[in-house]
Amino acid sequence: MTKKKGVRAETLLANGGRDPESNYGIVNPPVYHASTVTSPTLTAYRSRDFTKDITYGRMGTPTQKALEEAVALVEGGDRAIAVSSGLASITTTVSAFVQSGDHILCTDSAYFPTRNFCNNVMAKYGVETTYYDPMIGAGIADLIQDNTKVVMTEAPGSQTFEVQDIPAIAEAAHARGAVVIHDNTWGTPINFRSFERGVDVSVHAATKYIVGHSDAMLGIIVTKNEHYDALIKNFRYWGQHAAPDDCYLGLRGLRTMGVRLKQHQESALVVANWLREHPDVSRVLYPALPDDPGHEIWKRDFEGACGLFGVVLKDHYDDDALGAMLDGLELFAMGASWGGYESLILPSTPIRTATTWEAEGSLLRLHVGLEHTDDLIADLEAGLARLK
Repeated sequence: MTKKKGVRAETLLANGGRDPESNYGIVNPPVYHASTVTSPTLTAYRSRDFTKDITYGRMGTPTQKALEEAVALVEGGDRAIAVSSGLASITTTVSAFVQSGDHILCTDSAYFPTRNFCNNVMAKYGVETTYYDPMIGAGIADLIQDNTKVVMTEAPGSQTFEVQDIPAIAEAAHARGAVVIHDNTWGTPINFRSFERGVDVSVHAATKYIVGHSDAMLGIIVTKNEHYDALIKNFRYWGQHAAPDDCYLGLRGLRTMGVRLKQHQESALVVANWLREHPDVSRVLYPALPDDPGHEIWKRDFEGACGLFGVVLKDHYDDDALGAMLDGLELFAMGASWGGYESLILPSTPIRTATTWEAEGSLLRLHVGLEHTDDLIADLEAGLARLK
């Protein structure tokens, strides 16, 4: 399906990347398992177009291309590249735009593996990273150096859920020739329209809401044509690859992502509002709440929310107390991912270097899944009672 003016996201989710006429009328693009791709003649072999043709399994299969086309359509980008994980989407993208002697600006609230990559890989190759206050907005102009090539954003911030002013940051970055990369995993391709907000490249841990069933590792890079050549070359330099079965699971999840996200948001609001009133909770970090500090920017720039948010307790608890709460939960499991149908909970310890994270008490990160909210609230109520 090619994008038509006025076609809405829900329609693109259902139809993007599908071409039944090319697959015997089959609704879903089939899974192509491939390494070798043969050519009928020497002339055909010599004239392969590596940007369009299926030439080798690692370069992409028809299954991968279908997923890439669908996600790019939904988010409003021109092209997409599927990679092996969300972290791979970040590392492939960041390294595509820098070389030794260059400079990166990265939000202090970024996903920890992003920080880890900048500090331990980019630094090794002579690329410096400066971390900035996620709420800096247009003030980021004062931090941009002549050698700043990349500005990395993430909204809401990982673990602490600050909502960055992406349009203001993008305007300042573009004035100095820097590329704006945005981690849009929380926002998803339908809830945050990256390219309408000034982003140059959007990256996703498709493992989360795009796959949606906690059973695949997958990343997606979405971009405009201007930056595609640099990205696809770097993708190949690093030997990146997205497994065909995982691409299929990404396509399967994409079809229902719209309805799932609506339910995640609806349930998360119920649980978050209940937590706000609990005597052991100091505050809830969820931009969809009207009293959240990032609510106004969220309302301006986002089409919706997902099921992930933070909770600050009124007191600091040691592992014995937190274990008493968490170990006994029946529906909220402890697991490092999110975005699936199941509810999750973990204690969080934000790492900051440009700013200071100060909280009244322990921080928990919750993902509200698709279970009934009455049951989730009962589980949390019993768990919070065990804190004492």
